[in-house]
Amino acid sequence: MELPAALRRAVDDALEGEALDRLTRASQTLSDRYRREIRDGRFHIDGTLAAKAYLATRLPATFAAVRAALDMVAEASPTFAPQTLLDVGAGPGTALWAAADCWPELRQATIVEASASIRTVGEALARSSTVASTWLAGDVTGALPVKAPADLVTLAYVLDEIAEGAIADVTGKLWALTGQTLVIVEPGTPAGWRRIQIVRDTLIKAGAHVVAPCPHAAPCAIAGTDWCHFSRRVARSRLHRLAKQADVPWEDEKYIFIAASRMPAEPPPARVLAPPRVASGLVRLKLCRSDGGIGELTVSRRDGDLFREARRADWGDGFHLPQDEDGA
Repeated sequence: MELPAALRRAVDDALEGEALDRLTRASQTLSDRYRREIRDGRFHIDGTLAAKAYLATRLPATFAAVRAALDMVAEASPTFAPQTLLDVGAGPGTALWAAADCWPELRQATIVEASASIRTVGEALARSSTVASTWLAGDVTGALPVKAPADLVTLAYVLDEIAEGAIADVTGKLWALTGQTLVIVEPGTPAGWRRIQIVRDTLIKAGAHVVAPCPHAAPCAIAGTDWCHFSRRVARSRLHRLAKQADVPWEDEKYIFIAASRMPAEPPPARVLAPPRVASGLVRLKLCRSDGGIGELTVSRRDGDLFREARRADWGDGFHLPQDEDGA
């Protein structure tokens, strides 16, 4: 996945003239804070240089994860066409760009971000967007500077910066501002998955309809050392590679999310939970099913159309089970 052309040009303009060695050092510090989920009272993106390092190294991956999550929402809610967005803990407005790319109907966005430096950078990028945006200072753990609900509410890569005990309250606060659909995205780590589980449980108790990625609202059957997450391959620009001191022209961003709505959705009968295992004439899929169960489905060449669908299936895709598997 690549950034939309308008965003890519805006990022290039923002980074023009910035010394590579400064970006590299700031990128290393930023990556370390995200990787270790440091909570020391400081913003991960603290200062203009850190904000630019984020544009160079983290924006593409975060955009890819949010955009992939929104694709699953659009698949399960085909009539959903949001015109308003509230993005909280927005960073440089990554979810704004992902939502506008997914839903061209989007017209207005309210962007809430606590860090003044990344807010300034994000406002500059947003001038290249087709969506009118209002940028406000605010922290999801405090009183938010908005009252009116939005069709779509997003929170991406923010819960790792707050205490686990505050997640349910934050979720309730965002749900109260959700006109239709709430999407919360986290890193695809075991810790990120645990945070999403708290969000999911809170939303279901509040009466929300699960949209994605789960094809059901039953208790999650994943247990032990396993955890649910997905992956999206991200194209690296030359500057991205240099700032991260990387050789390959891509990286794989692991992410997990939950999307819930005030309206019933149409999730697929099953979701592919891991990379398919393909052998000669066989495909093995790990599936989460609409009945709440998790299991492996083995499809052989003699299964015809089902085999062809299984060969095309990718990690995170919805999947249509045969009748004897889905109970139809």
